[in-house]
Amino acid sequence: MAATVTSTVVPAAIDRKAVIQRIATQVILLGVVVWLGANLINSPSQFFSAGMVGLNLGMLYALIALGYTLVYGIIELINFAHGDLFMLGALFSGFLLTTVMGQDHAGVLGIVLLLVTVVATMIFCGGINVTLEFVAYRRLRRAPKLAPLITAVGMSFILQFVGLKWNGSTPKQWPSVLPEGSFGIGDFQVDYSLLAVVAVTVPVLLLLRWVITSTRQGKAMRAVAQDQDAARLMGVNVNRTISFTFLIGGALAGTAGVIYQQVVGTTAYSLGYQLGLIAFVSAVLGGIGNITGAVLGGLLIGLIQGFNDGLPYGFGQKWSQSVVFAILILLMVFKPEGLLGRPTTEKV
Repeated sequence: MAATVTSTVVPAAIDRKAVIQRIATQVILLGVVVWLGANLINSPSQFFSAGMVGLNLGMLYALIALGYTLVYGIIELINFAHGDLFMLGALFSGFLLTTVMGQDHAGVLGIVLLLVTVVATMIFCGGINVTLEFVAYRRLRRAPKLAPLITAVGMSFILQFVGLKWNGSTPKQWPSVLPEGSFGIGDFQVDYSLLAVVAVTVPVLLLLRWVITSTRQGKAMRAVAQDQDAARLMGVNVNRTISFTFLIGGALAGTAGVIYQQVVGTTAYSLGYQLGLIAFVSAVLGGIGNITGAVLGGLLIGLIQGFNDGLPYGFGQKWSQSVVFAILILLMVFKPEGLLGRPTTEKV
């Protein structure tokens, strides 16, 4: 009799929870649509401009978020040093392009050397990330999860100190080799810098997807992410595969650093904390461990931030981070695994 009552009550409670979640999601989505619609009607040009800014930010967040989600997906480590690695990438690219190569204005030579800088920065940041994995994280894979987490925080402080010595305590301004100005599409203006960001980001994301889905090393990454011991028994070199994952994550952070240095132009030793935190939120929003989810989360956070900061009916830039984290909290309440994440259960 007790079993019958339990089996009846539990499904009813689950159904009630699902209905509440569905209604809450619909109410939130309706509110967002009304808010965006009101702003679009009030000022179409401002709406378009804010969307362009948000898209720019979103692609930057997506590149950084991919580094978080790749590392978490393969060894379940939140690499808090990843944001500071992005900061070092921005510093390195500015130093290489401006100080070493002497490029401080737009031109064909500047664009060519910018592509060289992108590759060099990817190698620089990838090498640092592989070194961190070898020195700090490898011996802690079998340790309790708190140990590598604290180690990642410690490595973040170390990289931040390097950035402090390199950049100085005050923000530093760098010149850009990207063409200034914009072109018109009807009544709307599109900055040339946005085209440059798209031209760099989209090929990198497509290359990453091809590596993971179509190459031997990518298959090894997926196997290690699913079960390290089984992958090792099947002949996969687990250490090399994890190092390769850190290499890719670092390269993506370096690419994001170059884009930020060229588009924004200002670097600071604390840059990695702020942007790294927002990128981590993007990874969680999309479903940490899911590559497509990281890109989706980054684009959504970027658009939300752009619309909030640039639309006439918005909370304004002062409340930008509060809005981002409020959305994350709401999502965690109703969908803890993220937009594209899969619910998981732990065996007791």
